[in-house]
Amino acid sequence: MAPFYGTPCPKVNGKAFVSPGREAGSFHVMCPIEEKELLLETDPGIFWQTPHYEGWPGLLVRFAPADPGRVADVIRRAWWDRAKKAQRAAFGPRP
Repeated sequence: MAPFYGTPCPKVNGKAFVSPGREAGSFHVMCPIEEKELLLETDPGIFWQTPHYEGWPGLLVRFAPADPGRVADVIRRAWWDRAKKAQRAAFGPRP
């Protein structure tokens, strides 16, 4: 855990991949813009954004989602995208 905009959050390679959101009942996870658009479109009950996050490579995730496995995969991908090459190799292909 290390500070990210003044709030402790998990990091890999000094880069945050998940953090508390600015909105109650949600947290923020990093993801590529293309993937973000797909998640927002396919499951707006779990994944959402406010104007603050528009154009940013990340989105908000509601706590207690209907599909925790899908959320776990998004978090794993966020970690993998920021991991070093050796860490990626040890983990395996991108989830």
